[in-house]
Amino acid sequence: MAGGGKDPDMCAPPPTIGLPVYPGEKDLFQFAQNFEFLEGEFFMFGALGYGYDTVAPGMAVKNEFGGIPRPLLNLSDGVFADIMNDAFGYNLNPPFDPYNDTLKYLIAAYVIPYVGVVTAVGANPSVRGYESKRLLAGLLAVEAGQDAIIRTLLYERKYELVPPYNITVAEFTIKISELRNRLAMCGVKDEGLIVPMPLGAEGKLTTNILSADNDSLAYQRTPNEALRVLYLTGSECQPGGFFPQGANGKIAKEFLISPC
Repeated sequence: MAGGGKDPDMCAPPPTIGLPVYPGEKDLFQFAQNFEFLEGEFFMFGALGYGYDTVAPGMAVKNEFGGIPRPLLNLSDGVFADIMNDAFGYNLNPPFDPYNDTLKYLIAAYVIPYVGVVTAVGANPSVRGYESKRLLAGLLAVEAGQDAIIRTLLYERKYELVPPYNITVAEFTIKISELRNRLAMCGVKDEGLIVPMPLGAEGKLTTNILSADNDSLAYQRTPNEALRVLYLTGSECQPGGFFPQGANGKIAKEFLISPC
């Protein structure tokens, strides 16, 4: 524009089509809030040594998509020890403690965000509202970024032995991913840092910084699959693991009142 002025149309948002939020979409985002509570608590404890009870007691998410109460969470060293024991098929000695050192905490971080990534990808076909799409894209971008950073940091140390175990970082990621696939019960949708060549990019690589399918596209999971993994029970109807009393929101609660 002449005179150095700013054309207001240059920064205008794109035109919208349809409704901002369609029926049922709020339920999907309220379900996703369970992941945000879990990740927020875990990373706050890692960075600050305390969580929501100190930062925001009684916190509940409140926005145009509605909010849910913060679910009861279990991020104890015991739950991570159980995960690693189940992943390897025997009890690690001493029990795995993610709060013991930086490397173990980073391995524990590998356990959580990826489930949110694939669940967000799985929700995409069910979302039509333009505000819903905007929120889903924003959540997915941040979740994927978190997971990529964690995987990259671990990849740089993939052949390092994790003390005091005679197990490499890569082996930990492989076993954790295999466990999540077993719990979800819907095939291979999760891969460690080293994979068989047929699962690698274009079937030509075994190194695997990002977990993706044969077309290098993100895997996707349903809410059912996600709960089977996060409950560590293999059942969306049987709470446990990170959510001893189950996740909150309509989707999660319906699984708890109906037989699987």
